[in-house]
Parts: sequence; C-alpha cells; structure tokens
Amino acid sequence: MSVIEFTKMHGLGNDYVYINCLQGCSEKLEKNPSEVARYISDRHFGVGSDGMVLILSSGVADFRMRMFNSDGSEAEMCGNAIRCVGKYLYDNKITEKTVISIETLAGIKILDMTVKNGKVELVTVDMGEPILVPKDIPINSEKDRFISEPVEIDGKIYKVTGVSMGNPHAVTYVDDVDSFPLEVVGPKMETHPLFPKKINAEFVQVIDSNTLKMRVWERGAGETMACGTGASAVLVASVLNNVSKRKATVKLLGGDLIIEWNEKDNHVYMTGPATKVFEGRIEI
Repeated sequence: MSVIEFTKMHGLGNDYVYINCLQGCSEKLEKNPSEVARYISDRHFGVGSDGMVLILSSGVADFRMRMFNSDGSEAEMCGNAIRCVGKYLYDNKITEKTVISIETLAGIKILDMTVKNGKVELVTVDMGEPILVPKDIPINSEKDRFISEPVEIDGKIYKVTGVSMGNPHAVTYVDDVDSFPLEVVGPKMETHPLFPKKINAEFVQVIDSNTLKMRVWERGAGETMACGTGASAVLVASVLNNVSKRKATVKLLGGDLIIEWNEKDNHVYMTGPATKVFEGRIEI
C-alpha cells in the first residue's frame, strides 16, 4: 500500500486528479497507471473524476503530461486538463514563466497564462493545426475530407464532420442539444465501425455565427461537463460547414470557451479558465 498526494482541479467542470511526478512516481503508479486511474476516478470509492493526469519532466518541452480517462485508457490530449496543468505549475511556483510548453501524445502545446493576484485565472492554449484527412483522424473513409457525411445509428442518419485535434472527434448538428438523447447515441457513435480508435462525439446546436452550444460524449469517460479539444473541433467543423465565424464562443455544460481558428497560421487557439478544488492524499 502506498500513499499518493494529489490535487483535484477542473476546467469548466471537466475534472481530473493531478499527480506531481516531476521527482518520480510511486511504484504502483509507475507500473500500472491505468489501474490507478480507474480506482482514483471512481466517484463512489475513489476521489471521483473524469480521469487522472500525471505531470512529468520532459526532454523536449518545459514539462510533460500523461492523461488517463476514468476507464483507464490513455488519451492523446485534453484541452481542459492542460490548462489546469499550467495553473498547477505556476501557482505552485514550479515555474515562473507565463508562457510554457507542454509535451503531450498529440505533440507539444504552448500555454499562455493570464495571472491575477499571483494565480493563474485564464489560459490560452495553442491547440495546433486541425487534422482533416480521414485516414489521419482516423476514420475509415477514402475521401479527402469527412464533412457532413452520413453515419447510420439505429436506422437513423446523422450528418457527421470528422476533425482531429490530436485526438479524434465526430461533430453532428442537432436542433435542440438539451433534449438530444446523448446517453443513447453517444456510446454508439463512439464505437461505430467507421472509427477504428473510437471517437469523441460532439452534438452541436448553432445559436448564431458567433455562438455554438455543445454536449460531448468522450471516449472512455462518457458525457463530461466540457471538452477543450472537442470545442476546438466543433469550431473547425462549424467553419467547414459554413455555420460559424472563425472565432466564436462555444457553450458547454460547465461554461464557455473562446475558440479561434486563426487564418494566418491555421492553428486553433482555446481560451478558458482553470480551477483548483482541493488537495489530498489517497492510499493505493
């Protein structure tokens, strides 16, 4: 039995347990992080979260993060989680820089942090360029793009746009996102044969060209309060479908994100808050 110190944080309600592994991890965490993630994420028997994030040293960036979903699967990136990583590092005086680089499985991401009264309040993340070629998302399609393509679930056709922000997303537009049966359609979209590595499924209601409202079914986690990579994918898909400007507010269950798909460098920029909830120790 070992004791792990952790910090509970969230980005718009998308909550994770953060563990500082800069000086090394416990043996059990090092050997089987997926098992620890499942235990620690359990909302009845563990801390309770959408997953677990390890903060590590990096040979190619300022720091590195590994992210595990609540089912133990490792994900490439999480926009809400990476904002909290930046806040953790700055607020705990591990770095004095307000612009830092974080190594992820989806590449190196740059964080620009807004500080108020000595604490990080907002973080803008350079999410990089969207990936639109289906085989690279990946989607089982020979087309150059996967834009408003038909996907059949339970005999009903959904028009889906595929985007990867380092992890795969399927964006579908609906008339009323609040009443949409996400708990039924979400898991079937996630595991549809079109998506060989499963997929994060976003369902979007267009309020106007500056405002998009979404709910998300995340791979390995189910419905979450927010998804930063998902909001980024939604903005890109909305531009491709001519329903949104290149900068818009994306409204999620946990709050709002400002997303911009910059025309000059083709990068997507996400701005949103990061919040610390509490610190603690757990026996594993």
